[in-house]
Amino acid sequence: MSRHRNKPAVRPLLISLAASAAGLLVGWHSIEDASSRLLVERLLWPLAQLMLTIGVGLLVGQVIEATGWTRRLAVLARPLFRFSRLGDRCGAAFTAAFASGVASNAMLWDFYQGAKITRAQLYLANFVNQFPAFFLHLPTTFFTVIAMTGTAGLLYFVLTFAGAVLRTTLLLVYARLRLPPEPAGQPPSSERHAAPAAARLKEVWNAVRERLPGRLLRIGIYVVPIYTAVFVLNHLGLFRLAQDLLADVVVNAFIPVEALSVVVLSFVAEFTSGFAAAGAFMTAGILNVKQTVLALLAGNVLAFPVRALRHQLPHYMGIYSPRMGVELLLLGQLLRVLSIIVVGVFYYVVT
Repeated sequence: MSRHRNKPAVRPLLISLAASAAGLLVGWHSIEDASSRLLVERLLWPLAQLMLTIGVGLLVGQVIEATGWTRRLAVLARPLFRFSRLGDRCGAAFTAAFASGVASNAMLWDFYQGAKITRAQLYLANFVNQFPAFFLHLPTTFFTVIAMTGTAGLLYFVLTFAGAVLRTTLLLVYARLRLPPEPAGQPPSSERHAAPAAARLKEVWNAVRERLPGRLLRIGIYVVPIYTAVFVLNHLGLFRLAQDLLADVVVNAFIPVEALSVVVLSFVAEFTSGFAAAGAFMTAGILNVKQTVLALLAGNVLAFPVRALRHQLPHYMGIYSPRMGVELLLLGQLLRVLSIIVVGVFYYVVT
């Protein structure tokens, strides 16, 4: 049974839309490049894509659960998730995370809402799902970065991958120590009783029709105003100001001044700009390989938490409850940063 009954959410959604529109109007006049094209390309279209992706994730989760495909989808990750006692449902979300982090989060929340996984399982599975996220953009960035920075770029990828493996391994071990063993011989109810294909199809359709619209409405109540607020604050320069302040602190304390541009560009501009700057510094002989790798790792540590707040906060607070979404995002980024720092210190000491 669902943890929360499906209640009409149309009125709260209308209030949410009105608040979003009011916030947008207040900030619109302060945005220098404000235009209808900016509104459509940077707010309305990305917001529509986000809601569509969330809807697909919820739909996939319900279909997987109702048709008994949980164990089939989780087959590749099953040894790790059985070892960690996270279970096949978390393993299915882990597999989905290789294609879409939003869809994976929607699946986890849907499983939690249906009392199929516990709160502890949800948190730990979300943190473990950072490992698939490492590979999402790797094919499009790896060769570009290597072409720009050569050995330094390769070492950067090796170290960030090592950080992902380190935190994933520790999380799986912690989950095994923290979670109780799964009951033996108790597969999910949808897999225990075979049913004719027509009956299963009807069950899937009824579950989707009854739960999906209400879930999307409640998610929209949080996603729309939060996404709008992030859009306005981003174009007012708040996130860039925060990044510049963080860069100044880190550069003055730990990073040579020659690496300032590498650190700043690596997260203020586009992702590849930091690597382009690093390559230019290396070619000019200003930075050696070790200095460049450390500067890029520092840029990674500073960049992604702020980028996560800017890009992931709306869907985290929308898919999960607002409080849980913030907790998951902040704790997950803290674990990621700590793992990068550990491998960075190790690299600094041994080279």
